[in-house]
Amino acid sequence: MMSLIMWNWQQANWPRFSYDEKLLHALEEEFIHQAGYMKGCIKHLPEKDKVILTVDLMSQEALKTSEIEGDFLNRESIQSSIRHNFGLETDNRKIPPSEQGIAKMLVDSYTTFAEPLTHQKLFDWHTLLTNGRQDLLTIGAYRTHLEPMQVVSVALHKPKIYFEAPPSQKIPQEMDQFIYWFNKSSTEVSPLRPLIRAAIAHLYFVCIHPFEDGNGRIGRTIAEKTLSQSIRNPILIALSHTIQQRKKEYYDALERANQKLEITDWLLYFSNTILQAQLHTQTHLDFILKKAKILDKVRSQLNPRQEKVIIRLFREGAYSGEFERQFWFYPNGRSGLIRTVNPVLSERGFWFNSNTNQREANSPILSHFFTPSLFVISVVSCKGPSMFFCLVFS
Repeated sequence: MMSLIMWNWQQANWPRFSYDEKLLHALEEEFIHQAGYMKGCIKHLPEKDKVILTVDLMSQEALKTSEIEGDFLNRESIQSSIRHNFGLETDNRKIPPSEQGIAKMLVDSYTTFAEPLTHQKLFDWHTLLTNGRQDLLTIGAYRTHLEPMQVVSVALHKPKIYFEAPPSQKIPQEMDQFIYWFNKSSTEVSPLRPLIRAAIAHLYFVCIHPFEDGNGRIGRTIAEKTLSQSIRNPILIALSHTIQQRKKEYYDALERANQKLEITDWLLYFSNTILQAQLHTQTHLDFILKKAKILDKVRSQLNPRQEKVIIRLFREGAYSGEFERQFWFYPNGRSGLIRTVNPVLSERGFWFNSNTNQREANSPILSHFFTPSLFVISVVSCKGPSMFFCLVFS
């Protein structure tokens, strides 16, 4: 399928991108301010909570960066693999190849953020990312096929070419140039500012599209590497989570940017996406800080079994997975508690009575316990996933 469009890499000034830096100034300042604030918050977390935050956010990124490309992985397997790669205690489950690969790639990116980018590093990431794949011609190396590398719509009656990358024979030269730019842009006397460098790095890499598959995931990892290098600290940021929430906007922005070298609009889009990702990460961090305060407050009110349940709840975080978890924070005590909880439970076929636990044949087992500051309901279902409902009185 021939394309009549002139792509950015076909233009005379490629890859000299142009943009209006003044429009990015306020966004750059906001990023630096927020990064410093979050670094201070994380610094004062207990070590075990730092581990929880790191594993949770990295697991979320592994899931979401894969979901953007249509791959749906298992959260618990990813978390277990990430913990294993950090040398932490795991549940020794058998991890599928896809979950192993993405976990190892993200941990490697996190721990080696300060190192220069190399061809071999990209090959290693691609090998990890395609772990277990048997449908690719080339793994752990740049593509070599003769066919055009095109992103095409799935509509067979009227296919549309969204993008065509440079032919395979040009990839070694293009990647030499990209890696030189990437490393030089962080070490020169006046390095590019963080958001500009991250946005250009991602766009530049995915426009080359050097691999048969995995370019988007590696491109987003490269963007996070640039941000880590800019703040001189491995960054925890929900970039893929934020992109996945508005995936169409992401692909629309890429489509608009891949036909021109003036990329101010792309820089504004990607910079705002990074700032939104920072806010999401800050919300997660606030949850962990609040959790630590709550646990300190109620620990003396719990027996060992109850404390174990609470620690498990908080360790799992506020995400859906093996268990469905719901968290409510109540500023004014228990007033209206049962009235609030009953509809949530009844929607799922459960019930709760403030005086007794009701149980019939083949019904779910529902237990609960109170403290002056905490109310936890644990549901074990015969026909579906188990659930925890945690209500916290501040």
